[in-house]
Amino acid sequence: MHRYPALSPAIVLILAIIVFGLLNERFLNPANLSLITQQVAVVGTLAIAQTLIILTAGIDLSVGAVMVLAMMVTAQITIETGMPAILGLLLGLLVGLAAGAFNGFLVTKLRLPPFIVTLGTLNIFLALTLLYTAGATVRGGEMPDLLTWSGTTFNIGGVNFTTGVLMMLVLYFAIAFILNNTSWGRHVYAVGDDKEAARLAGIRVNRVLMSVYLAAGAILAIGAWIQIGRSNAASPNASGELNLDSITAVVIGGTSLFGGRGTVWGTLLGALIVGVFRNGLSLAGLDVLWQTFAVGVLIIVAVSVDQWIRKVRK
Repeated sequence: MHRYPALSPAIVLILAIIVFGLLNERFLNPANLSLITQQVAVVGTLAIAQTLIILTAGIDLSVGAVMVLAMMVTAQITIETGMPAILGLLLGLLVGLAAGAFNGFLVTKLRLPPFIVTLGTLNIFLALTLLYTAGATVRGGEMPDLLTWSGTTFNIGGVNFTTGVLMMLVLYFAIAFILNNTSWGRHVYAVGDDKEAARLAGIRVNRVLMSVYLAAGAILAIGAWIQIGRSNAASPNASGELNLDSITAVVIGGTSLFGGRGTVWGTLLGALIVGVFRNGLSLAGLDVLWQTFAVGVLIIVAVSVDQWIRKVRK
């Protein structure tokens, strides 16, 4: 397990599917499996951005707030000004990049801890969203088809998947390739493993960190598009438990909170585990509070495993 961190979440996912399938026959119903994949599409996309930041030994508590801000700007400005949908999406991308740049600036230039920075910007971005939208929801019927396109479905093996799920998987393949096959990816791991050693090796640490936050912002903007299709609406209250679930997916997936170790494929397994647990416990009739309790237990177990792996490696 310490050599292959993704092994443990894969085992947990398989066991969870078996157990919940035995507890409730509806769990393996194609309609329910489709629901799980749609839920995972949003959390899984946000978890990619979270993975990049955690790989650098940081953490981002504002991912959900950035996604919602980009989503609301995209949806509201499109229907208010009649702007073409593609321009609205590009504007949402700019919002995500600007939010990432702001976080990155505070971390790299002011040398503030990422936890404190993103705790602060979480509230800033949520407030900006509410100020901009006045708390109003934009419904799917009011938006151009392109904005809700990520919610269109296609059938594979009797299970309906949305375009948003496909978009998420494309992001996973792209980021996995970049991390494993480019110098930028190697620099991300090096900075997360030991910033000082990376600096002495000639890596421009601040530039790498800023690029990670910018990449995360762009991914969150794509997550905003997926969320619009997922809910067929744009709501300023959509973030909910996305911050917690994205961190949970990354940690369960074997990425070390201390940076320098982990893979996005492990994160995908972690996101699937979160989706399976929430859905399976809901079908079992447990209150949503107990679902949150179970996710909290998963986090503690995952961090404990991470600590054990670090000791074994030493």
